[in-house]
Amino acid sequence: DHHCGGDVHLADNVSIGPSCVIENSEIDADSTIHAHCVIAGATIEQHCEVGPFARLRQGTHLKAQAKMGNFVETKQATIGAGSKVNHLSYIGDASIGKGSNIGAGTITCNYDGVNKWPTTIGDYAFIGSHTSLVAPVTLGDHVTIGAGSTITRSVDDKQLAITRAPQKVVDNWQTPTKKKP
Repeated sequence: DHHCGGDVHLADNVSIGPSCVIENSEIDADSTIHAHCVIAGATIEQHCEVGPFARLRQGTHLKAQAKMGNFVETKQATIGAGSKVNHLSYIGDASIGKGSNIGAGTITCNYDGVNKWPTTIGDYAFIGSHTSLVAPVTLGDHVTIGAGSTITRSVDDKQLAITRAPQKVVDNWQTPTKKKP
């Protein structure tokens, strides 16, 4: 079971899994939409893969062979050819080039409480897991972002950016216990 509403165009060999909702969207040939996806106002080019459990909101454009995995939400986002956002991410008001990999738990921090700001990521970027990209920010081509980073300034082509506090270890740590009544 799935629901299509509004102006929906499905090209040849599109596969749609169960319990999907698709509205006002275009899905090109040989793309796969896995179970439980919600797609509204999106353009999906050929040979893309979406889901399961993905939400592609208004203004999302997946270029050829892009992949949106489980629990990914996009809005006003262009995802370049062959780029992947595989798990647990929010990509809003963003443009991602071709061949980039967006690690699990990456979010674009696009809203400051009043205005929406853009994030731009170049070609062949590698964004480590659990990264916050605080917009407005631009990441160049072949950029690498270390896992767990919060990026607040632009990063030029072929640079590595890492923002981590040093790890500390406490010896003989006593785990807290509940007080007895």
